[in-house]
Amino acid sequence: MSHCREEHATHGHGSAEGSLFSRIDRENVRCLNESVLESGKNVIKPWHEREDTTKYVESDVDEQLIFFIPFTGSVKLKSISIKAGPGDSCPSKLKVYINRDDMDFDAAETYESTQEWDLVQTNEIVEISKMSNVQNLNLYFSENFGEEITRIYYIGLKGEWTEIKKDPVITLYEAAANPTDHKKIHGEERLHHAF
Repeated sequence: MSHCREEHATHGHGSAEGSLFSRIDRENVRCLNESVLESGKNVIKPWHEREDTTKYVESDVDEQLIFFIPFTGSVKLKSISIKAGPGDSCPSKLKVYINRDDMDFDAAETYESTQEWDLVQTNEIVEISKMSNVQNLNLYFSENFGEEITRIYYIGLKGEWTEIKKDPVITLYEAAANPTDHKKIHGEERLHHAF
């Protein structure tokens, strides 16, 4: 029996409900150590394409892969689903980092991950308290089950999305009012206030 026909770190993963696919900024998805340039973007697929094994990413120099996945808003992440293989080319360890856009392999070994898993044929629930207000996500697959390369067919993310308001709020505060900046109210010329 294979170690990981379909690995999960997931909650409520049996349908497309809550899929964040349309909320991923796919143009800016990056994958480090991919053997074919831009192939990492191909595994970020909608739910109905999760069984498609014609599109995949393989690691290049060793078994490690890092995905940078930016969102178009703020996300409360509820699950991560991964389909990988065959056999020992499945990732065996996953570290997740949120809201870091400076991730590379040195940083992945230096920074503390938000959460990490040993991937086996089990279901795990993402700790929602640690995965709120996510604007970008880094998935670091540090090891596999013994092959020289790691192969991944599908990465699916589920959760709740909220739009981020990017327009700044411009507010003008007066430390002390300047009477020449304000219009006089007719009939109130004789009122004076002393501070």
